[in-house]
Amino acid sequence: MGLAVRRNPRRAHLLVSAVLGKHVPTDPRLVYGAGLLLGDLVRARLRDENPSSRGTLLSDALGSVPGAAAALRDSLCEPSAPVDAFVLGYAETATALGHSVADALGGAYYLHSTRRPLDGFATYGGFEEEHSHATSHLLLPADPAALDRDVPAVLVDDELSTGRTVLNTIEALHAVRPRRHYVLAALVDLRGEDDRARMRALAARLGVRIDAVALARGRVELPDGVLEAGQALVEDLSARPSPSLTPTPGQAATGRFTVTRAALDWPAGLPDGGRHGFLPAHRARLEKDLPRMADALADALGPGASRVLVLGFEELMYAPLRLAEALADALPGADVRYSTTTRSPVLAVDDPGYAIRTRLAFPSHDDPSDGPGERYAYNVSSAFDRIVFVVDDVGDTPELANGLLERLRALAPVLLATIPSHRREP
Repeated sequence: MGLAVRRNPRRAHLLVSAVLGKHVPTDPRLVYGAGLLLGDLVRARLRDENPSSRGTLLSDALGSVPGAAAALRDSLCEPSAPVDAFVLGYAETATALGHSVADALGGAYYLHSTRRPLDGFATYGGFEEEHSHATSHLLLPADPAALDRDVPAVLVDDELSTGRTVLNTIEALHAVRPRRHYVLAALVDLRGEDDRARMRALAARLGVRIDAVALARGRVELPDGVLEAGQALVEDLSARPSPSLTPTPGQAATGRFTVTRAALDWPAGLPDGGRHGFLPAHRARLEKDLPRMADALADALGPGASRVLVLGFEELMYAPLRLAEALADALPGADVRYSTTTRSPVLAVDDPGYAIRTRLAFPSHDDPSDGPGERYAYNVSSAFDRIVFVVDDVGDTPELANGLLERLRALAPVLLATIPSHRREP
């Protein structure tokens, strides 16, 4: 994990994960492998078994040992007995992570929260993420009955800082459909003893079992006045010139690379993700078509692609992740990385010890329910010689063409891959 400063009056710091693939372009096989490894911990807890040990593979992958990221992923893709559960991922950061945990369980129903309401989908429940820049989350399952089963509920986030968000969620879910077992799953658990006591107290009050698993544990110590200090730092550094995103010499004359569209041929009827629910059968269908779609992307990129960024779109993280992972397999000679755009306003500082080196800012392009606003892509630079932007059709708008795509095509040739957004059948 790295550290950055938020542009947020409620929270000064941002912990930037080295395996999440949100703010830092990362080997997609490491991202998916870390998610599957977290899912393996959940599986062990649900079955009251000892988890398998793959710490060496994870350490090697984090250390960029050649082949280690693929080996981590491949070791966790072996078939196992499916485990029935309801897995919930948190928008926007943990949508792909929750998907990966559900994949590891094999038999789980997956849903992620969303900040995009849609006609025809009734709200199942909601909760508040108190420290976030945008706090309203919605659960919009296409089939609410999938949630109304007494199976364990697994709540997945990238980090547990205090645990308030997940405990609020448990109370909201339990009020609608009580269940006996809840598991909190995160890449890193930063809770203190008071936070853990709060979890135990809620379990006792509801008469349920609540477990927590994580790939790593740690703590964050915040000095007095940290919010004021963070805001002062943002104000000071924002007044200075932004980190330079200099075009390459051969591109300086025109200032723009090309934008082309990829003929992805996304399977008809396959959801683009877990916003309205994702079943094991959906995953099996996606697995079948991933090699074909990756080959289509590789062909569209053309010869000479050596450093490729696959960039996802806010909550749309899982489909771009799996496409990036398959593309990395299809282009073994290229360095393929994966990250996504975000709503999170973070300070960029071009310093080797800082996690957010560059920032692209652009207007929202999917008609969000809370109105237009600024969006961001971090650590995206001219170091990439190809950029693949994966977006759902709701976000494929003139605002995208005139905003983010203009910023991206100043850096490298852009390949636009549009996925049909899941809609309720008439």
